[in-house]
Amino acid sequence: MTNENQVTTNRVILCGIVESEPTLSHELYGEGFYEFSLSVPRLSEQRDVIPVTVAERVLLGSTIRAGDTIALEGQFRSYNKVIESHSKLMLTVFVKEFLDPAECGTNPNSVELIGYVCKEPIYRTTPLSREICDLLVAVNRAFNKSDYIPCIAWGRNARYGKMLSVGTKLIINGRIQSRQYVKKLSEEISETRTAYEISVGRIDIYSEDNNAE
Repeated sequence: MTNENQVTTNRVILCGIVESEPTLSHELYGEGFYEFSLSVPRLSEQRDVIPVTVAERVLLGSTIRAGDTIALEGQFRSYNKVIESHSKLMLTVFVKEFLDPAECGTNPNSVELIGYVCKEPIYRTTPLSREICDLLVAVNRAFNKSDYIPCIAWGRNARYGKMLSVGTKLIINGRIQSRQYVKKLSEEISETRTAYEISVGRIDIYSEDNNAE
């Protein structure tokens, strides 16, 4: 993918309330990168708390405080972080620019990805017979890097997703969601963790004429 395609292969728009003010995460080539959390409403009364990363040059001139309502456009990115000698896939929204919150319209959480199935889909049903399919999608970006984005599909999207083979190029539209789960570390110890993924609203096979089939 070329640089010019990056917005269309991985585009996120979020509007929400800042939960934590930006704090310095790391520096790269002399530039600081800051992290904060954004609380984004769902159609229900629940909210998704989404990690956000912003470069110093993008943050310059913007004052972001806890409790502020902000809007942003960016990309959903992944990176590996070593935690206790184990590599863990981390996910964050990388800010391209800040927007006027009025530009979000009625949808405060939207994402569009164009990428490739890079792992066999995992299909299952819940005890209440709800169909679910987990997909891992690789999205190319500049400098020969890729983001590995977990996606979860439901119902007919799940039935469609389970038939996809590794290497299939897709267009996925949906929203970023956060959910908590309990990880059992030993017989006596459990830990509550947070997972981030794309909740799939629509999934299509991508054709070379840039139209979904």
